[in-house]
Parts: sequence; structure tokens; C-alpha cells
Amino acid sequence: MHVVVAVTPASPGSPEPLQTTQPAGHLVPTGDCLGSPFFCVHKRQRHLRRAGIIYELMYDPFVSGRFTVAERSMQAFDTVRNRSFPCDMWRPTEPVGVCPIILLSHSSGGSGPRGYTFLTNHLASHGYIVAGLNHSELVAPELQRWEGETSEQRAARAEAAIASRVPDIRFLLDYVLTEAPLEPAPVGIVGHSFGGWTALASPDVLHHIRAVVALAPGGSSNPRPGILPAKLAFKWGRDVPTLVLVADNDVCLPLDGMYEIFDRIPAAKRMVVLRHADHMHFMDNVEQLHEAVRTSPPWIPELDYLQSEMRPIAELCTGEQSHLFVRGLTVAHFDAVLKQNDEARRFLAGNIQAELASHGVEAFVHAAA
Repeated sequence: MHVVVAVTPASPGSPEPLQTTQPAGHLVPTGDCLGSPFFCVHKRQRHLRRAGIIYELMYDPFVSGRFTVAERSMQAFDTVRNRSFPCDMWRPTEPVGVCPIILLSHSSGGSGPRGYTFLTNHLASHGYIVAGLNHSELVAPELQRWEGETSEQRAARAEAAIASRVPDIRFLLDYVLTEAPLEPAPVGIVGHSFGGWTALASPDVLHHIRAVVALAPGGSSNPRPGILPAKLAFKWGRDVPTLVLVADNDVCLPLDGMYEIFDRIPAAKRMVVLRHADHMHFMDNVEQLHEAVRTSPPWIPELDYLQSEMRPIAELCTGEQSHLFVRGLTVAHFDAVLKQNDEARRFLAGNIQAELASHGVEAFVHAAA
């Protein structure tokens, strides 16, 4: 939603009243604005002057951006591996000049990139092109679970799925650059769970990637039973600023493993921990997914601890709170790194915990070791 504010100049002969359109919540008059032609100053606000009037435009990554979003689904065929990948793309409908590209990597199984539309639409509304595909384990028959497989066969299939992930992202980036001819644009990546591991592993070989957001990533040295044993080499060879967003009640990928991964990241980094949240809080339909996983029989025997250890969703934060946490901080990170936005940098360098608390979200920033 946008609001239009018109302010009449204070003196005769001044220009016509100035109108400005901004997303609701961005244009913030403070103080006795009805009796004064001035808006008060705030340390995080940009001030625009015209006809002696100050306008405040707050940087707010939590609200939707100013662009409407177009979604498109297509099939992309990889001739090298003989695989056809369903792909989804979200982008602004209006021309915006150079649009940074965000690659999305989903968790293992599930609904692919369409399980994160709360985030993809938000990013696109802020001027990003977001693209994701169904990873190989969802499209290659030899990588899918089958009834009666032995533990050795399951382990071999898991290793093949791990080995396919970064090549999938390389193919996705090549496809996006071919499908949507673009001016040279910076590239970032965001991923959840196995996709979080993918986001952290991809900079080893994809030097286009300049920023990473990892949501509850896999890759710790001591994964729980049933969790893919994917390893992280961190052979980046350059600074790739990284934001790690995790949950304090994640049963699948506990917090101690998140701290271990974070300490190993060889770049500028920041970790924020969402309180009263579990692993499904980073996806669409949080409440339904969480309860489905908590109350359903595990799809492999090694995950039988989920039913006993996961807390009922009524004891955790809401999907609305977790979505605000993820989308706001993700946009701020990409704005700061890929768009070189000074306001986003100041926002992230400020009191993130207090900012989130003002939106009803409990979280804390983990200090690097």
C-alpha cells in the first residue's frame, strides 16, 4: 500500500504543493507536524528538501517494496545431465535498471522453490529477480526414495543428491542469464536447510555470487540421525558477506551446529536467532507444515525423534512473525551488499533486536567468536 502526502509551501510564490508516493510506513511526520512545515529529524532517515520543507523517508525492509511482481514458471532442460528442471522466477513488472539476481535453493523434498513465496515475492517487490528450480533429487528418478532400499543404497543416493546441488545452481544461473537477458548484475543466493548448505557451498565454485543468506543451513560436523551428512569446505577465496538466520528450537538442525557453521564462515558475517521457532518457520504455511511433521510418522526411521521432541506450534512463534523476521533481514542484507545501500548498512549495524521487538518478534544477534 502507498500513501500520497501533499504539503503546501509556506510562502506565497513558492512552487506547487509537492506530492510524494511511498509505501505506507515510509513517510513519517513526527513532532507537531500540523503546526509546522518541518518534519523532525531521525538518525536513520533520509531528508529531501524542497521549498524549505523536510521530508522523512525511513528505510524499512519489513514492508513490501514499491514494485508489483510478475511470476513465471517454465521447464529448463540440462543437456549435459539429461534432466528437465521445473523453474520459477519472480521479478518486478516495471523496468528498474539493473536488477540484482537472487538464486533460491530449497530444502530437501517438499514443494521446491514455491515453498518460499513469502520471501520470493518480497524480494521481487524490492527490485530483485528471484529464480529457483526443483533440485535434482526431485526430478532425477535415480535420486528419489524407493521402497525397500537398503541403508547402503540410501547413503549412496544421499551422496549423489549432495553432489548434484551446486551443479544445479550453476545451471540455474546460466539459465536465468540466457532466459532473461540482463545488464551485468550482482548475484546473491538464499537457501533453507539443505538449500542453506547449498547457498554456503556454491561460492566455492561460482564466483558470480557476492552475497549469501543461509536459513537454518545444513553442514555441521555432527548432524543428527537422518540428516544429510553434507560437508562444507569454505574455499571461497574472497569476501562473500553472509547472513545466517536460525531458530532457537530447531529440532532437526540444533543451534550448536548453527554456531559451528557460523564460526567457520570465512567472510564478513552476521547471525540472528529467532526465538520460539523450529525448522519449518522459514517456509510458507508454517503452522500447517510444522504440525504435519510433528504429528506424522517419520518418512525414514532415523527421524523418529521428531514426534517426541518438536513442540506444538501453539508454544512457538507464529508464521507471521517468522516471515517478517526472514524477509526483512534478507532484504536488508542484499540491499546492503548487492545494492550498496547505505541506509541498509546503517539498519544492520544498529539495534536489530530492538527493531524486531518493535514489530513483535523476539530474536537476538549472535556475536562472532
